[in-house]
Amino acid sequence: MLTGLPVIGVAKTPFAGRHDLPARERGSWTPIVLDGEVVGRALRTREGVKPVYVSQGHRVGLDEACGHVLRLAPAYRIPEPIRRADRLSRGR
Repeated sequence: MLTGLPVIGVAKTPFAGRHDLPARERGSWTPIVLDGEVVGRALRTREGVKPVYVSQGHRVGLDEACGHVLRLAPAYRIPEPIRRADRLSRGR
């Protein structure tokens, strides 16, 4: 927030709240609800693969955050910048 840059959250496992599984197709999603409030989405980035969990952040709404995640995950479940950072941190 100090830099003013937009931020979104993407995780491989849900942090909080409840959700139903989205349909099998890429781009399908269901809301993640905590205490009656929508706090994110379970989003399918690949057909038939487990969803990722997206939350809005600073200066980015949920629709826009999900759009970014889908654009950044054209070939794998995890968005490419996160996937590369994970691989580099493991020395692969």
